Amino acid sequence: MMTTLDTPGICSGRQTPAEFTQAFADCTPPLSPVQAVIEAERCYYCFDAPCTRACPAEIDVPSFIQRIAQGNDRGAAEVILRANVLGGTCSRVCPTETLCEQACVRNAQDGRPLDIARLQRYATDSYFAAPGKPLFSRAASSGKRVAIVGAGPAGLTVAHHLALAGHEIDLFDARPKAGGLNEYGLARYKVTDDFPAQEVAWLLSVGGITLHPGVRLGQHITLSQLRDRYDAVFLGLGLAGVNALDGDAPEPQGVREAVDFIAELRQCADLSQLPIGRSVVVIGGGMTAVDAAVQAKKLGAREVTLVYRRGEADMKASDKEQQWARQCGVTLRHWAAPLRFEQVGNQLTGVTFSVMHPTAQGAIASSETFTLAADMALKAIGQHYDPQPTSGIQLLQGRIATDESGRTSLPGVWAGGDCCAGGLDLTVDAVKQGKAAARSIALALAIPQSDAANATLFQESSHG
Repeated sequence: MMTTLDTPGICSGRQTPAEFTQAFADCTPPLSPVQAVIEAERCYYCFDAPCTRACPAEIDVPSFIQRIAQGNDRGAAEVILRANVLGGTCSRVCPTETLCEQACVRNAQDGRPLDIARLQRYATDSYFAAPGKPLFSRAASSGKRVAIVGAGPAGLTVAHHLALAGHEIDLFDARPKAGGLNEYGLARYKVTDDFPAQEVAWLLSVGGITLHPGVRLGQHITLSQLRDRYDAVFLGLGLAGVNALDGDAPEPQGVREAVDFIAELRQCADLSQLPIGRSVVVIGGGMTAVDAAVQAKKLGAREVTLVYRRGEADMKASDKEQQWARQCGVTLRHWAAPLRFEQVGNQLTGVTFSVMHPTAQGAIASSETFTLAADMALKAIGQHYDPQPTSGIQLLQGRIATDESGRTSLPGVWAGGDCCAGGLDLTVDAVKQGKAAARSIALALAIPQSDAANATLFQESSHG
């Protein structure tokens, strides 16, 4: 098959179908049953295990690993999924090297922690391959109805926990599919075979959850309407806004948001039809930037350069992810900030950067500049919360302010996930917040509290 590897500009079909398949294959091969047992037997099964304490979702790590060693894969999956209903996806994308695996006693002892992520994946994959009898059963109907806006990790967690408690759930999401970041925002090579959709289908199968896709808060429904119609409301809205570069100049063709590029790639059925530039520049230093850069390279871009305004140590992407990008052929450049897009006839031809210098006051632009040739530029400079649909809710640092139980300043309204202040912007942290909110909502529905009591709880937790 003829490819367009060296064709200038943005085009599709830069690799053969076989090359696309290989490039986007699972980047971390799963453990075999024998490998899983051997790895599980390395565990010390610590009491009050530091790995469990380091897990935001509070998975009992030694417990599920011991079950794998005993050949009880279903039991291992049950331990995981009771603590984290999105444990399958988390096993693929959670930064375990800075969480549970970093805390592993064996890491401190000999520098080789247990491969907790792949053991967790082994257990959950084994279960989803042959679920058998359901792990969870739903309680009798409570007669209470809860509206959840946002079918991402936080919203899905709340929906599952409250449905199990017997409450009726209406789950609204602006996109056509549920899953949020897991469905639309993860690198395709990290989560393959449409796994997020399989996980969502299992989660919804508990019953009592009605999904309403394509419904946007502020456009099709309002927060006021939800508060009037439901016994409780949970907001898991994520970050809908994307940060803009300085300057108001129109952007030429070939410049796009990295989050949109990643979402399009995840939903693309035929990668040979997805256009990519020959020379791609990615602006940013977080996980989105790395995922966009690596996938641009895997789509067949000849040159991909990731440029960050500060130093390597300041990048939000982990050391592991930065090394992965380099292994995949991405060039990383630091201490450079975008100055302008170069263009000919409204077509991108390059990106000019200012060289930055570190000072005690932060990175400062110098008079020195350089230009990278590019026919595509992907902006990954962060996202922000759009407060317009939730006007009236108290914000903190531009995101929704909540107490430790997810209560907002509005009585009867909870929130969790990336839309809230103080989170880690991780799937596992969204699960943690969803669990806390679900417990709080369940308690509120069982023991009605006055609006004044709700407000007092929020104020006390926020300021005390």
